Amino acid sequence: SNKSFKTLYLIESALIYLKGPKFLIYVSGALSMWGDRMWHFAISVFLIELYGHNLLLTGIFGLVVAGSVLLLGALIGDWVDRNPRNKVAHASLFIQNISVTVCSIVLMLVFSYKKWIEEIWDGWLTVVCYTVVIVLANVANLASTALTIAIQRDWIVVITGYNRGHLAGMNATMRRIDQVTNILAPLAVGQVMTLASNVVGCGFILGWNLVSLIVEFIFLSRVYRIVPALSAKPGDRQTDRQTDRQIELLIYNPNPQYILVCSGRTSACPAAAISEESTSLHLQEISRIPVCLHRLRGLLSTCREGWRAYYRQPVFLAGLGLAFLYTTVLGFDCITTGYAYTQGISGSLLSILMGVSAVAGLLGTVLFTKLRKACGLVNTGVISSALHLVCLLLCLWSVFAPGSPMDLSILNMGNASDVGGMTGGHQRHIYPLRGGSNQPLLPDRSSIHWTNNTVLFENAPAGTEPESYVSIILLFLGVITARVGLWSFDLTVTQLLQETICESERGAVNGVQSSMNYLMDLLHFIMVISAPQPQHFGILVIISILFIFTGHTMYFLYARKIKRKPRTNT
Repeated sequence: SNKSFKTLYLIESALIYLKGPKFLIYVSGALSMWGDRMWHFAISVFLIELYGHNLLLTGIFGLVVAGSVLLLGALIGDWVDRNPRNKVAHASLFIQNISVTVCSIVLMLVFSYKKWIEEIWDGWLTVVCYTVVIVLANVANLASTALTIAIQRDWIVVITGYNRGHLAGMNATMRRIDQVTNILAPLAVGQVMTLASNVVGCGFILGWNLVSLIVEFIFLSRVYRIVPALSAKPGDRQTDRQTDRQIELLIYNPNPQYILVCSGRTSACPAAAISEESTSLHLQEISRIPVCLHRLRGLLSTCREGWRAYYRQPVFLAGLGLAFLYTTVLGFDCITTGYAYTQGISGSLLSILMGVSAVAGLLGTVLFTKLRKACGLVNTGVISSALHLVCLLLCLWSVFAPGSPMDLSILNMGNASDVGGMTGGHQRHIYPLRGGSNQPLLPDRSSIHWTNNTVLFENAPAGTEPESYVSIILLFLGVITARVGLWSFDLTVTQLLQETICESERGAVNGVQSSMNYLMDLLHFIMVISAPQPQHFGILVIISILFIFTGHTMYFLYARKIKRKPRTNT
């Protein structure tokens, strides 16, 4: 009877957990991340296929996405703060999935009737289709950003009841889910596209998003119902929204009888009590501003206040330090993997290295939870930063190791003719690429785009081997081992932002943090365009390490400032 009682207890506990908010958030997050990873992988491949194995559309898409989040990050965060949590989550989820669905339909039509579409309007219909695809994909990314801010930066904090231990556990679990989907989702949709066709791949993504939309909607709605704290929002944002609405009514109605605006507040009072002179002056001042300009000024003011709020945060240096880590070529994006291809590394080996890198990232989440319990949150960031920098010394060593193609003389204008042709004795480690090797590889933050380079570099000649693989081995050894410290550090700063930012500004500040991340990513983009040759890659590695060192230095300054204050429990 003892055993049966224990069995029943375990079953009951399991059922309670499966119906609980944490599990529902995990499943919803896994579905969302899986869809995002499939879409990010597929859209880049689709854009390359549409433009004849050229990276132009991919580059334009990358610039549009980065620029949009950079400009609108604060507005997205402010929108998250100002509206009820369930409406934000449902709206973001709906917009994201519907945008991907419509975009998939457009891509299916383009792939099916490409020749016919190219003949209409002298090819301009094709340009229209490309524009529609990029715009819809960008809208989906903005909605995904809003959903990430809402769920992973706000809901999780409330669900854990502001318990730091439980919060660390949920953050680590969400990151592990992200790491796993980062590998499996592209492989799944890639197999569909390879074994069937691009049209079938679009249909697969379309079906997934429709099913995911329904399941995520149901799960998030249930979480909102069983966690009453999610329905409570700070009152100051609600008051601000009501004030803004009353001011808009004042603008639309030139003859208000009961609205008085003074000292930044709005109140109702009898018209007889209002001075006719002061009222007329105020109305004249407002009536001079067109409604569209007033709204634009309001949006700019919201952006400005969001950036100010970000700067005022005690954790500002830590967040800025994290953003600096985005200016790097030391990751599994199309830049590093493309460079590896020029050094004789096959696509199959790159896929294995990606898997090992994902395992290293998972180890980083485990390290984070262990260190936080043993050393505290702030000290965890210090240890993770040190580990990250030490591992990157291997990447620095690779720049000067045997087999490195770095040639500083290639930067001279006099050698420009040699750059394009990759001729000369210094290029013996470089594989000539059919289709122009001087074409810059445009960056993508996702680590799943190695297949893009398989497409672009599949014509690299076989049978030619560099003198030494020491340089490329050291490079990837450093990149992979550094993932442990990197993900531990990322989780540390994420939780610091969650714990430190007040609830009324949580969305706005995290929106600005996303903007900062994309801003530093744009610097990475410009950096690669300025030095696109494999011979330049060593210089990019050195610059990346300098940016990373600067970011971690900012965190060290933050940690030092925190430790000078009276100690609190972490």
